[in-house]
Amino acid sequence: MNLLNDEFYMSLALDMAERAQGQTEINPVVGCVVVKDGRVVGMGAHLKRGTGHAEVHALNMAGAEAKGATAYVTLEPCSHYGKTPPCSDRLIAEGVKRVVVAAVDPNPQVAGSGIERLRSHGIEVVTGVLAKRSERLNETFNKYITTGMPFVTLKTASTLDGRLASRTGDSKWISNAAARERVHAMRHRHQAIMVGIGTALADDPELTTRTEVPGLNPIRIVIDSKLRIGNEARLLDTTLAPTVVVTTTAADRARIQELQSRNVQVLVCGEGEHVDLQLAMRRLGELEISSILLEGGGKLNGAMLEAGLVDRMTLFFAPKLIGGTLSTFVFDGFERMNQAVTLDEVEVETLDDNVCISGRALYHHL
Repeated sequence: MNLLNDEFYMSLALDMAERAQGQTEINPVVGCVVVKDGRVVGMGAHLKRGTGHAEVHALNMAGAEAKGATAYVTLEPCSHYGKTPPCSDRLIAEGVKRVVVAAVDPNPQVAGSGIERLRSHGIEVVTGVLAKRSERLNETFNKYITTGMPFVTLKTASTLDGRLASRTGDSKWISNAAARERVHAMRHRHQAIMVGIGTALADDPELTTRTEVPGLNPIRIVIDSKLRIGNEARLLDTTLAPTVVVTTTAADRARIQELQSRNVQVLVCGEGEHVDLQLAMRRLGELEISSILLEGGGKLNGAMLEAGLVDRMTLFFAPKLIGGTLSTFVFDGFERMNQAVTLDEVEVETLDDNVCISGRALYHHL
C-alpha cells in the first residue's frame, strides 16, 4: 500500500483511540484497524485498563480474515505480559502480514521490542505514520510512563484583564455555556482535578463532570496546607468521587484522622506554610494518577508555574473587564522577559464570544 492509504487507515485508528480518552487510567489510548484487500475487516480501541487492547478487539472482529492482512496500530504493540498478554504475539499468531505503527511505545518494558519481535517473525513493519498526532494523543501516558509524574493541564476562565472573579469574589459566570461545556469534557478526559483551598472555600465546588452525555467524574485533589476545608464541603462527599487532600506536617493530626474516617485520602507533602508541590506530584504519581486538570485559583496556578509543573495550558477568555485583584496567576514574577513561561504548539479557537488559547508550556526560568 502507498503512504496515502497508510495515513487514511491510521487516521481512522487514531479517531477511535481519541474517543476513549479518559477511560484508560494510566494506560495509553490506542486504536487498531485491520485491512485486507482494500477492505476494513476489523476495528478496535483500548477501552479500559485491564481489558483487551485495541489489537485484540480488532483481530477478534477480523477473525480468519486477519491472515495476510495489514494492521494499523496507533502505538507499538506491546511485547510483555502486564494485565493482558502481549499484543505482538497475537498479531504473529493470527498471521498478519504487515503492521503499520504510528509511534514507538516509550514504556521501557516495550520501547521497540514489540516491533523487533514482529520483524523477527517475518512481518513487515512500517513506523512513523502520523506519529506526531499519536504522540499528542498520548502525551499524558508518555510523561507518566517515563517520569512517574502526572501530566498537568492548567485551565483558567478569565476576563480580558486577567481576573478570575470580581472584587467581591463573584465568578458566575465569566465564561459562556459553550466554554463551560468544553471544561466538563476536559474533566472527563483527566483522571483528577486539582484546586487550592482558596477556591474550595470560596466556591464550595463538587468538581464533577456535568455533560449532556454522562462522563466520568475525576478524583478531586485539594491543596490545603492548614486543613481549612470545612466538614460540610461538598468535596468531602466521596460518594460522588474520591477526594485527596494534600497538606503539610504542620497539619493537625486529629483533623487528618477525622478526614481519613470520612474516606478522604490525606497526603502529607512538605513542612511549614506551603505544600511541597514537587513532592505532591511524585506522591500523586505513586497513586497511579497520570493526568491532572488544574483549576487554580490564582495562587496555586502561580506556584505550579513557578515550579515548572504545568505541561499544557488551556485559557478561556470572555470579552469582559472587571478590575480588582483576583488574578489568574499570582506569584512574584520573573526578573526578565526572557524568563517568561511561553506556549508552544499554540491553538486558538472561538467558542461563541469566548476565545480559547491552548499550548504546551515552555520554561525558561528553571
